[in-house]
Amino acid sequence: MRKIALVIAMLLIPCFSFASLLSSNSSTTPVSKEFKQQLMGSPVYIQIFKEERTLELYVKMGEKFQLLDSYSICNYSGGLGPKQRQGDFKSPEGFYNVTRSQLKPDSRFYKAINIGFPNEFDRQHGYQGQYLMIHGACVSVGCYAMTDTNIDEIFQFVTGALVFGQPSVQVSIYPFRMTDANMQRHKYSYYINFWKQLKPGYDYFMANHQPPGVSVISGNYVISQPVVPTTQPQLASNYTLSETK
Repeated sequence: MRKIALVIAMLLIPCFSFASLLSSNSSTTPVSKEFKQQLMGSPVYIQIFKEERTLELYVKMGEKFQLLDSYSICNYSGGLGPKQRQGDFKSPEGFYNVTRSQLKPDSRFYKAINIGFPNEFDRQHGYQGQYLMIHGACVSVGCYAMTDTNIDEIFQFVTGALVFGQPSVQVSIYPFRMTDANMQRHKYSYYINFWKQLKPGYDYFMANHQPPGVSVISGNYVISQPVVPTTQPQLASNYTLSETK
């Protein structure tokens, strides 16, 4: 009987571990290091904040996205505001999507993720530029440059999510954390009308812990409830755990 009880206990340990991970973390508390590898392949979402020089990587756990980790941005260029012209050395702002074809494991900047600039919004406004990346090497001419160690982990989780069935990874790039106080602080900026289009996306994620649905209508970003995919990657983080009796 003792042997049977021991086998059952060993089988239940992963369930208890994952259940405790879901219950003990808020959406803004990074996942502990020992649980990270258990989440590899789950859907992910990225937020970038220029002014704070921060990239946040979120992972789907249950029905919501939890902060996996927060990374310091080594460099970005051109100050606040969207990229508009080839050669203006500005790093983009807005809502972007990354597919498998945009992953560059052999980049000359170590590893790179092409964010997909110009997107539909950029094209409707005539904005131009190419090869805008999140990459390593800590050097930026319009890109978001990370340390090699940090881009290693970001690249691994983005690749895992796409390989295991996430159609694309959303990347939301903001000039700063779009709180009411920060919007008030920047209310006289030349870009304030553009930033007012971004704020609903930030607010939606803060309220729902889900990436926002984003469309472009008549040259403006429009935020809505996201469309739920008909199929989900079959991973531990997509299952609802029953309460252990």
